[in-house]
Amino acid sequence: MSMDPVREWILSEGKATKITKISPVGGGCINLASRYDTDSGSFFVKTNRSIGPSMFEAEAHGLGAMYETGTIRVPKPYKVGELPTGGSYIIMEFIEFGASRGNQSILGRKLAEMHKAGKSSKGFGFDVDNTIGSTPQINTWSSDWIQFYGEHRLGYQLKLASRQYGDSLIYERGQRLVKSIGKLFENVVIEPCLLHGDLWSGNISSDKNGEPVILDPACYYGHSEAEFGMSWCAGFGASFYNGYFEVMPKQPGFEERRDLYMLYHYLNHYNLFGSGYRSSAMSIIDDYLALLQA
Repeated sequence: MSMDPVREWILSEGKATKITKISPVGGGCINLASRYDTDSGSFFVKTNRSIGPSMFEAEAHGLGAMYETGTIRVPKPYKVGELPTGGSYIIMEFIEFGASRGNQSILGRKLAEMHKAGKSSKGFGFDVDNTIGSTPQINTWSSDWIQFYGEHRLGYQLKLASRQYGDSLIYERGQRLVKSIGKLFENVVIEPCLLHGDLWSGNISSDKNGEPVILDPACYYGHSEAEFGMSWCAGFGASFYNGYFEVMPKQPGFEERRDLYMLYHYLNHYNLFGSGYRSSAMSIIDDYLALLQA
């Protein structure tokens, strides 16, 4: 193995003859990020000294799937590998960000175009498991969205809360809700759409031309509405939703399901960051139990 596989790739398959500058890039809390400037353009490199390449392989798989829809701009992934001193790296396209997050209406429309273009014949799930933050996200294929979301999204987080905090109350009430969520999907057509999976303001930007860019995904094929589960951290306005629904029409019961998709992320934040998020998750569960008389 090369002592510097990142440099070696850039100077061979990256078609550069020299690296002119390496600069740290801020923003990430899990990985170290750098910009490599070369005579054939710039590359974005993330490294993690403590984990193998599986996390970056899953990220590259998600970025590649989104890139291939030809809809919304994402960084093109180039190479994932192991570091000789332990850990792993990913090399991808460097995108120069603009001054703002871009036009909300265009973001909504482009996201809907990705959902429309990114379909799966395998059902709901993804070819690899990945992570949501640093929490494992299980993507085992299923033909049934309600079963998939109940087991691999809500159910997984509820079990984690029970194991991590001994929180039997949220586990028991949450499992009661899981058994009843089918009522929220009556008369709804649910197609597997390619989702970014972790769409909050930190993962949304724009390029120098003002075109929206999304990054750091937790991709899988799921119900399109699940994409809005992090909307409490995304700042989506009316123009975003108007743009989105012009391309992907709103389904009956959309408002009634909105909190169900937020619940997954509130539970994940509870498991990652502690009890400050418990009351939000419990409140959603209790409201649904009352609504569904479960």
